[in-house]
Amino acid sequence: MAKILGVSLGTRNGSNDAMCKEALIAAQEAGAEVSFVHLMDWDIQHCTGCVACSRSLVMGKGNVCTRKDEFDDFRDLVLDADGILFVDPIFECGASGLAHTIMDRFGPRLDRAMNMVAHQIAEHDPNAKDVDPRLLDTRCISFIGIGGSDWATAIEYDNSILALSGGWPIINNEKFAWSKNIIMEDEKVERCREVGRNLALAAEEFKSHKDDESYKKKLWKGDKGVCPHCHGKNFYFPEQPSDVQAICMTCGLEGTLDIVDGKPVFSFPAENEGHAHDMLQGKFGHADDIKENEGKAIANRSTEKYKASAERIKSFNIPEILPPHKRG
Repeated sequence: MAKILGVSLGTRNGSNDAMCKEALIAAQEAGAEVSFVHLMDWDIQHCTGCVACSRSLVMGKGNVCTRKDEFDDFRDLVLDADGILFVDPIFECGASGLAHTIMDRFGPRLDRAMNMVAHQIAEHDPNAKDVDPRLLDTRCISFIGIGGSDWATAIEYDNSILALSGGWPIINNEKFAWSKNIIMEDEKVERCREVGRNLALAAEEFKSHKDDESYKKKLWKGDKGVCPHCHGKNFYFPEQPSDVQAICMTCGLEGTLDIVDGKPVFSFPAENEGHAHDMLQGKFGHADDIKENEGKAIANRSTEKYKASAERIKSFNIPEILPPHKRG
């Protein structure tokens, strides 16, 4: 029986709670064990960018975070689940601030490749600290974004980035524009229920295929997107002329974007697919980059140039305006 965790990032008893629970009920009817989290009630602090997490992983010090809040309690729920559903209100075309905070806090701490590197270090160094074995696993994830107007062009992309850390296969990534009253729209409610059913069935199916990277692509149940690898619809166009005309903003594959029969078609060299950011091979390349750059950053701290720069910045006489609770 698959364990499905539903996470609502909206107001209490609002549309996000309601659609999350509709999806969970459908998942339960499909045979899953379900649970629900109203995340706005939790103490989840912003990431400070202190890089303690990435450095600890590549230096054999385990999986750590300097923030003292309830994130690790939430993370435990995520790691115990076979499938996770995030239901988020659409803010200014994209994901909410809370969703971005979760995205930042997932970062290296839930990055599968980074944790595999840390595990390998611990296997060869008795003094190194190992990571939670659940971090080496992968799980299915789905998204529902609910907006009150047509400003919804970035929500699917934002959601997909949240899945990127773990390299988790996305089953559905749905957006509902003009849906302030989604509770009253039966067709959309049924679509949310379908998302729950799909997630429950995919999570159960995926249990026996977790070591097959190529199997992830077979689990997708949403509409076919523009990128044939990740179904992304958002692209970056490099300013400098080159063979790379477009880059998929989700998976990072580089290729060309053409209009064929009135529809956009993105293509890339087949041999490059293994380097996609959501594939383990691509994630290991990213982990190697982080390890190299963290080493350089640590080494730079002992140079005279770095020390001189730090002293110069300390000498700047710029008045700081403190927040009200810190004023005397």
